[in-house]
Amino acid sequence: MTTKALEGVRVLDMTHVQSGPSATQLLAWLGADVVKLEAPTGDITRKQLRDLPDVDSLYFTMLNCNKRSITLNTKTERGKELLTELIRRSDVMVENFGPGAVDRMGFTWERIQEINPRIVYASIKGFGDGPYTNFKAYEVVAQAMGGSMATTGFEDGPPLATGAQIGDSGTGIHAVAGILAALFQRENTGRGQRVNVAMQHAVLNLCRVKLRDQQRLAHGPLAEYPNSQDTAEADEVPRSGNASGGGQPGWAVKCAPGGPNDYVYVIVQPVGWQPLSELIGRPELADDPEWATPEARLPKLNKMFQLIEEWSSTLPKWEVLERLNAHNIPCGPILSTKEIIEDESLVANEMVVEVAHPERGTFTTVGSPLKLSDSPVEVVSSPLLGEHNAEVFVGELGLGDEELRLLKSNGVI
Repeated sequence: MTTKALEGVRVLDMTHVQSGPSATQLLAWLGADVVKLEAPTGDITRKQLRDLPDVDSLYFTMLNCNKRSITLNTKTERGKELLTELIRRSDVMVENFGPGAVDRMGFTWERIQEINPRIVYASIKGFGDGPYTNFKAYEVVAQAMGGSMATTGFEDGPPLATGAQIGDSGTGIHAVAGILAALFQRENTGRGQRVNVAMQHAVLNLCRVKLRDQQRLAHGPLAEYPNSQDTAEADEVPRSGNASGGGQPGWAVKCAPGGPNDYVYVIVQPVGWQPLSELIGRPELADDPEWATPEARLPKLNKMFQLIEEWSSTLPKWEVLERLNAHNIPCGPILSTKEIIEDESLVANEMVVEVAHPERGTFTTVGSPLKLSDSPVEVVSSPLLGEHNAEVFVGELGLGDEELRLLKSNGVI
């Protein structure tokens, strides 16, 4: 029988919405036993953005696969006693409440260490210590304050949010890295530790190349940004549309028939210019000193991509892709969400998976992007609210059936 990478690791999951559940779902996929502790009313996302009445939403189901669910009112005295016992039996505890919320329950880090010195206690917050600490953090607030929005969009337009959930799920992935490192360190020290990850910090880490460019501005304009405005006097990194911003210029060029996602992203490497000039019907540009070298092309990136687009806009994107790939020119089609959910290769790679659900039938979700040869992932359904109360409270904590009934009638679970 195959064992999982995190077999035997128990995670007490006190998270809700997206940043925390995205982290604990990855831990579950890696084989940890993740026990999701919810208030008796449940994670708020069970009811948000519902597509079917009285059934857990896709928002919830897609972030909480492979977990068990228990309910507990941690504001009651008995609830606090049971939480203490759960902490004692766990290897990892994860929460993403507002700052100080768990402390106010009576579970400070010092108290948690007393209960279980081996526990890894991970918190996801919006911000670090300082003037922003008590700001309410949401996905796009984190994007705004981490450097993403100021550098996303076109130069004559407003700052833009990205569709990638870099504030929530991006922070969740950073939290997983910290948790795994702390578990590994525990092997040597025998002690757990505190893991703190802030959403603003995670977004900033993902925007590090923009801080690279901020420092490069001190030595002149950023030539690889094909902005029409002169950046010579700029003192901050501009929004640069679809420019790659890297060492090799890139852009999204239009394709036929001109729909919202009929685009291919093309990178122009030095070695690719000659075959590209032939493809677009301008072979003379391969040897023209005005165009032949990367240095010559850099000041006129807009014109270069316009020439490419005059060619690409006459062909469907899959044909453009085929022709570019035949010459080893780096490129990729802009795939819509519809194309992605129907992509056979993503299904074959278990990145788009169908999951059976006891109340909604089936739903489609994103599979694990972490592929371990000795720890395969089978995505199973998110739990119903309190589905594992008897299993955990009676079967593992040793409560009697009668007490379980009383806890329910008293509103403790």
